[in-house]
Amino acid sequence: MSLNDEERKVIVGLELEKANSMVSQTAMSIENKMWDLTANRLYYAAFHAVCALLIHNGIHVGTHKGAQVMFNKEFVQKGIMSVADNHLFSRLQQLREEGDYNCYIETTEEEIMPYVESTKNFIAKITKVIADN
Repeated sequence: MSLNDEERKVIVGLELEKANSMVSQTAMSIENKMWDLTANRLYYAAFHAVCALLIHNGIHVGTHKGAQVMFNKEFVQKGIMSVADNHLFSRLQQLREEGDYNCYIETTEEEIMPYVESTKNFIAKITKVIADN
């Protein structure tokens, strides 16, 4: 998909809005002790932030795996984002998949709560990287 600069700017803005909306939704899921849903919303918040970063840089991916691979290749390996950021993104995906697809694994409050602030910081960091470029 080929985007002009204005289209790219609009889509990046929409992706960041979606990321922030998703992370905001965790307040409701936390209040209702819905830990699988919290994991889902945190992952998708991070995913939309990563998509914004990729799109901002003209990188098109069509899958979640593609987003992870290109995030690592283009931003972590080049030192723009940290290895810890990459681990967070991967862990959030793992928690989301466990909660969404495995009926015998239940996400716990203790397991997911440390990721709430980390995800907010991750989105803020990506937003800054985008703004600085």
